[in-house]
Amino acid sequence: VTTFKMPEDFGSVLDKQVIGPTTENLIKSDFPVQSFQPKVHIAFQGLPGQCSRKMEIERRRRQYLTFDIAQLLADKGIDSNQLMPRHHNLDNMPTIAEKKDPVFPIYLPLKIFDNDEYDCRTPEEWISLGLEPGSHDRKPVPGKALLPTDDVLGHEDPKSQKLIYKWIDVGVLDYDKETELYLVHKTDKNGLVRDKEGRPILNGGVTPQG
Repeated sequence: VTTFKMPEDFGSVLDKQVIGPTTENLIKSDFPVQSFQPKVHIAFQGLPGQCSRKMEIERRRRQYLTFDIAQLLADKGIDSNQLMPRHHNLDNMPTIAEKKDPVFPIYLPLKIFDNDEYDCRTPEEWISLGLEPGSHDRKPVPGKALLPTDDVLGHEDPKSQKLIYKWIDVGVLDYDKETELYLVHKTDKNGLVRDKEGRPILNGGVTPQG
């Protein structure tokens, strides 16, 4: 029996090692893995030769990742920044002769056109996607919201002409049945949903202290 002899130049041995790519998800996220999975109507056990449920979920997940709602609207000639109604200056309204668009500004809120008949999940099901198996803490659910880029002015006057609205990545924290509105929080530059102290926002932001 001989003792193990350490190579003299151990660093060069490590440099020569070639390790292939890993399938582990190295991206840190505050969203549960299941919150990115699309809903499919396929049996859990299929016949041989048929597309399995897991494969169809992965196919749709990758397909949906290629979609961008801002680009889809732009392809239809819709400017997302013009979707939100603003205050109108009646003394400086464009005339038909000036051929400025829009002659008749947008004044109806998006809520009037809201339709959830074709939604694949109820609001309660969307929120429940934040619950991981074996955990009592509900994490945010990923989404996109049409929000003003200026948070301060956006809260003070959401219809200000100075505001610019864009589709922004958010974490959905909660849902109010009475108002039928979602509570969302903008993600930071790393795509995380954190409070002012840098802690993950759980259970809709409700703490034991309220």
